[in-house]
Amino acid sequence: MAGGFGNVKLETEDEKVWSICRMPFWNSTTISSDVDNNSNMHHQTQLGFDTASTHHHHSSTSLSSLAMSLLPTRRRLSLDPTNKLFFPYEPGKQARSAVRIKNISKTHVAFKFQTTAPKSCYMRPPGGILTPGESSLATVFKFVEPPVKGEKFLGQKSRVKFKIMSLKVEPGTDYIPELFDEQKDQVLVEQILQVVFLDKEGPSRELEKLNSQLVEAEAELETHKNRQEDSGPRIVGEGLIIDEWKERRERYLARQQVEGLELV
Repeated sequence: MAGGFGNVKLETEDEKVWSICRMPFWNSTTISSDVDNNSNMHHQTQLGFDTASTHHHHSSTSLSSLAMSLLPTRRRLSLDPTNKLFFPYEPGKQARSAVRIKNISKTHVAFKFQTTAPKSCYMRPPGGILTPGESSLATVFKFVEPPVKGEKFLGQKSRVKFKIMSLKVEPGTDYIPELFDEQKDQVLVEQILQVVFLDKEGPSRELEKLNSQLVEAEAELETHKNRQEDSGPRIVGEGLIIDEWKERRERYLARQQVEGLELV
């Protein structure tokens, strides 16, 4: 029996204990690597989560911006009529139309007219400032050109258009047209009004409403004039009723006189 184990070294009890105690130290490198791998995996997972969260945040912001850009711009003014200016068709004469402008916002708003035909059209008033809830009935004047042979204008849209712009202003601001040049980024185009001619002799709902508005506009003008007379001298820039056409004509005649003198 003893000879069968001659090449085998038997461990004593003390050697077995020492051998068992040394095993953790032999495998320390392997255990450390496992810990590092687990830590790296956790870090990568956390990093991936943060990246996904950031990407989701940017995506949400982009979608919100896109949604806001697609929403219709909130208007400051309401118009009546909403998108047309009706004129009685009187070739060779100056015709009148009217549009009521109301401030539907919660702030003071300046408004201004522009037209594609400044030589034959003007507005009264050409602009002004409205307090919240306030309205103004503007009168629009247009010289109606005689028709060229074969042309028909009744019930048809003219090429002439009017644009109404708005600008938010602080209370106490005096109206001057230059406000719209100084704050171009804040200017909002409220509406582009198309000119439509009506038969003066034929009855129509639009013509009846127009005549009623013109009467109201004259009454408002008289009230405005009386208020200005009672309040003292008029100051340019405080919403005066200015006949732009008349001033333009006077400047034109003055230039013609100067040019005529130079030629002589």
